[in-house]
Amino acid sequence: MTRCMIAAMLKGSRDAVLKRIQPVSIHGQVSWEIVFTHEDDPGEQLNAARVGPEAIVGHSLEAGDRIRVEYLVGVVVKVTRLPGA
Repeated sequence: MTRCMIAAMLKGSRDAVLKRIQPVSIHGQVSWEIVFTHEDDPGEQLNAARVGPEAIVGHSLEAGDRIRVEYLVGVVVKVTRLPGA
């Protein structure tokens, strides 16, 4: 995918590899900061997103897991660990 295609993605998903996940507390509200690379990106550019706990399906992600990142209007809305990861 080209950068223009990614920026124009209104709704969709991409497979990725999770590089880092850590909890972040802002005013007592816990969120997760995730850092990942898309599998189809030959440059392996790091991407980061901050999501609420409701966006992490299964609640058991670790660095190195293969994940599916779902986007809505270019924003990460759901992260799912892929089977066999």
